[in-house]
Amino acid sequence: MTSVGNVTDNAILHMTKMAELTKNQQQAEGEIALELIQASTPAPAAQPIGNLGQNINTTA
Repeated sequence: MTSVGNVTDNAILHMTKMAELTKNQQQAEGEIALELIQASTPAPAAQPIGNLGQNINTTA
């Protein structure tokens, strides 16, 4: 076992693994956030075709 200052090889491996896990977690959360944003975006409203439904009867 070697040490760099007060840091051992096991500690370095642990820190590297934790950094990798943190990065993966952040990527997963980012993907979930994008999915939520896309799901909350309203779909464009359907536009009427021709003048169907555009005429209003104003006689009583």
